Amino acid sequence: MSVMLTLILSYLIGSISFALIIGKVFYKTDIRQYGSGNLGATNTFRVLGKKAGTTVAIADLLKGTAACLLPQILNSTINPILCGVLAILGHVFPIFSGFRGGKAVATSTGVFLFLAPLGTLIGFIVFLISLIISKYVSLSSILAAISILVYSLIFEDTLIKALSFFISIFVIVLHRENIKRILRGTENKVGKRLKDDS
Repeated sequence: MSVMLTLILSYLIGSISFALIIGKVFYKTDIRQYGSGNLGATNTFRVLGKKAGTTVAIADLLKGTAACLLPQILNSTINPILCGVLAILGHVFPIFSGFRGGKAVATSTGVFLFLAPLGTLIGFIVFLISLIISKYVSLSSILAAISILVYSLIFEDTLIKALSFFISIFVIVLHRENIKRILRGTENKVGKRLKDDS
């Protein structure tokens, strides 16, 4: 029973769309109607601003960490990695929001923060450097995921290597349209509010 409960709760925690909740409760705005339409931190930054975006980013990150902690809390034998994967899938395909969520960068970060803190720090540094240079959140997210993969291949065990590979591919696939826009030179850069232009 504790195994099934842990799995279900992991997915449900991931399915909590903080971007939608914060947008509707505090800004009377459904961010699915603006910008990329994604229920993630990046779109929240662009539509509602830094305060809302930062709150969503932190909350989405904590979802991943919380899911990984569930086996300890519920005294379950489930591997925390599986809980993390379910939280990530919940964020991308949330049952509470019509299975239309975000791109899971923050939630994946929360999972890795629990599993590989040093690798997460390296990924965050890569993200910041790339963001400062390129101004592209999407590119920075992809490079951060790849850097965590490289770290995991060198320092972590087989399961974490497999998870980092899965997340890297997942992040790249979810950002495929962003990649096309970067190549065309039409990708949005940081610092621009979108709601005001609508």
